[in-house]
Amino acid sequence: QAQLVESGGGLVEAGNSLRLSCRASGRMFSNNGLGWFRQAPGKEREFVAGISWNGGTTTYSDSVRGRFTISRDNSKNMAYLQMTSLQPEDTAVYYCAANLRAVAGSRPETYRYWGQGTQVTVST
Repeated sequence: QAQLVESGGGLVEAGNSLRLSCRASGRMFSNNGLGWFRQAPGKEREFVAGISWNGGTTTYSDSVRGRFTISRDNSKNMAYLQMTSLQPEDTAVYYCAANLRAVAGSRPETYRYWGQGTQVTVST
């Protein structure tokens, strides 16, 4: 069983950067794909980025591709989301999640474990 804890959210001015961190525990961490999702008030939870178990494959939503970078360090049980060129539309609660498989697809229902979320607010 895995447990995930996000950190690094906060208030930032548009155009600036933030790096979110996800600390994972549990025996399955190094074998599971990881994903970042976000949810804005009144909206559905949406996929942001995913990374396979060994970091060999990454995928991004169209809205963040070229601006966000997902990475992981299995030796430290950590995953990251580097966010640059942030815009007000990026404002949301961001969640780290662990997939049941070694891949990291875009469907939230394929993820078993979720962190508590961290708030990212981008001001104009």
